[in-house]
Amino acid sequence: MNTVFTPAQLGPVTLRNRVIKAATFEGRTPDALVTDDLIEFHRAHAAGGVGMTTVAYCAVAPEGRTDRHQIWMRPEAVPGLRRLTAAIHTEGAAASAQIGHAGPVANAASNRLPALAPSRLFSPLGTAWTVRPDAADLQRVIRAFADAALTAETAGFDAVELHFGHNYLISSFFSPLLNRRRDGYGGSLANRARLAREVAQSVREAVGGRIAVLAKLNMDDGVVGGLRLEESLQIGRWLEADGTLDALELTIGSSLLNPMYLFHGDAPRAAFAKAFSGPMRWGMRLGGRFFLREYPYREAYMLGLARQFRYELKMPLVLLGGITSAESMRLAMNEGFEFVAMGRALLRQPDLLLRIQENEQTPSLCTHCNKCMPSIFSRTTCVLAGPDLRTAQTQP
Repeated sequence: MNTVFTPAQLGPVTLRNRVIKAATFEGRTPDALVTDDLIEFHRAHAAGGVGMTTVAYCAVAPEGRTDRHQIWMRPEAVPGLRRLTAAIHTEGAAASAQIGHAGPVANAASNRLPALAPSRLFSPLGTAWTVRPDAADLQRVIRAFADAALTAETAGFDAVELHFGHNYLISSFFSPLLNRRRDGYGGSLANRARLAREVAQSVREAVGGRIAVLAKLNMDDGVVGGLRLEESLQIGRWLEADGTLDALELTIGSSLLNPMYLFHGDAPRAAFAKAFSGPMRWGMRLGGRFFLREYPYREAYMLGLARQFRYELKMPLVLLGGITSAESMRLAMNEGFEFVAMGRALLRQPDLLLRIQENEQTPSLCTHCNKCMPSIFSRTTCVLAGPDLRTAQTQP
């Protein structure tokens, strides 16, 4: 365990330990700007001992939000973001901004803007057809990523995490199922990976070596006809060879087609249906068992796939998925992963790391019920945690 809680280098940034608070959309920005509630959320995680906390989700463009309440990176957002990073730094942690474009996962009705996808498809999220971006649109998106990274740097972030997962825009271009283009961004794997590589290159050129640049990369979409391990490994090799990234955080699943593949554990179908209204509520009630499949939970459940990346790549890797204990952290370090990322366990107990440092036998109280997932549509929280995080921090 000593390795986990020792300082580690991530590009130009020194983290106090090797534990990263994973990006879990907070649902605390009703006006698409930082709130005191969002600041307190991340301050609590920083005070709880993580080396770095990840702010999610910061869209690179207004149509790139999953809904209109999410932050998108623009000058008006900078003052609030500076207050946020200052609060995180005061607690001794580094701050990372997850920047991305939701693509087909965007709610076009909420954003009042068309959602983008590599090929035209009907999105149930916005009950509308997506728009196929042309070459000029894609160049705008690439520039938007670079501008968002510069905005993050200006706001005091130590790192940016490029969202290349979960069938958001970049990930959807990887997918043979979703990408049926016949131009230079479709067809062969090299063409389908082109947008990701150009985005990473643009971001690296924008920020140089001043802040760290990570990417969250899908290993497997968990969807028939989607991206599979063999292709994602090759994308990883290309990204490593390009030298544009300081680390890869490995993930799985599709927010568009199979979200529970990422969140192993219970599938809270009734809670999801309740979180929606209108046709989406009825659709979830009638078809939830097909959309929200159930995958049994086990510790370090992504390790089998992630291990293949560790065999193939030399660059730093972040292991995500079922990291909840001293034992699973030790396993990740022994397998050669430089960092681990934690999500649900820290929603349940923001100070879990401090407790583990005091006693390695400390168990996580997370039950993997996944009822935190539908809470993202209002205000992300652990439904079992009781008091609000702000209240919890003041309790003896």
